[in-house]
Amino acid sequence: MERAGIGAGPASEHGSSTRRGTGHRRGRWSSRVVSLALLACAATFLGVLVAPTAGAAPRRPADNTYDLPESGVFLEGIGVDRRAGWIYVSATNRSGTIYRGRVGSGRLETWQPPHDGNDGRGIDVDRAGRVFVAGGPSGEVRVFSRNGALLAELPTNEQGSFLNDVWVAPDGAAYVTDSSLPIIWRVRQQHGRFRIERWLDVSRTITYTPNRSDFDLGGIVSTPGGRYLLTAQGTTGQLWRIDLRSKRIREVPISGGPVVNADGLVLQGHNLTVVQNFSRQVSRLRLDDRWQSATTRKVIPTDTDRTFTTAKLVRGQLLLVDSKFGFPPTAAVAQSRVVPLSVAAR
Repeated sequence: MERAGIGAGPASEHGSSTRRGTGHRRGRWSSRVVSLALLACAATFLGVLVAPTAGAAPRRPADNTYDLPESGVFLEGIGVDRRAGWIYVSATNRSGTIYRGRVGSGRLETWQPPHDGNDGRGIDVDRAGRVFVAGGPSGEVRVFSRNGALLAELPTNEQGSFLNDVWVAPDGAAYVTDSSLPIIWRVRQQHGRFRIERWLDVSRTITYTPNRSDFDLGGIVSTPGGRYLLTAQGTTGQLWRIDLRSKRIREVPISGGPVVNADGLVLQGHNLTVVQNFSRQVSRLRLDDRWQSATTRKVIPTDTDRTFTTAKLVRGQLLLVDSKFGFPPTAAVAQSRVVPLSVAAR
């Protein structure tokens, strides 16, 4: 084509060649225009197919927060099934409703629907994926299989019992704090059946407040290897160590002062994270090699529009539960109710 316009022959030939060249260009350009038009139509059609429908939720930012399926819900506990990749969160004003979501999904869905008389507080999950739920004022522990079947419903049969938190220790038993009665309860399986027992009366060492509506022992964890339990007393801010062999109890003094309003505990090696609900802060303590003393390393203030109750470590990130305690139900929005510490801090 270029050569037809540059030839040195007679003008008629040159003109004829130029006209032929122009005709070829027009034909090829027409083909290109048609092809481009078809591609544009196809792209438009595909765009319609993949475009979000009206009212669809926008894509979530990569902040690793989790939303509830409904608003108006007060939350309390969190459990993690590390093998299957699930997190579980308990509601306190939905008759025992438990929500579940895939780790990293950003969404929680109703897993256990409400039942009259049920309640949900602390949650922990054992190696088999069984979910243990402390029932707060219902005074019972519920145990579920990973697929949602109710395996056991275990009442303490003690008037005034308020089961706050639960921890599955390396021995396979679940240890449960009672915030109203000075008792540590134990749930374990014997001969194929789950049973709850009054494992330890702590009243000789740990003084509960006279008002049973106060929250005394709450968060509970076991040390690596399972030799001791560590539990915090929210009313006084004291930390306690319980020997699982001898049942001996001793206070763990905290250099830096008591952790008043202590709720959930997370232990990583000798580093203990204490979630202090109405104090709206998270304290990080370092315990000595014998778990006999602790030093406050850092205090992290949390968002004043939230009330965090507990936390769990999930894939190296601390996830906290925003209960919304102390706020009206209208403030209990569905969005961002389980959040990483980076979001919780202010």
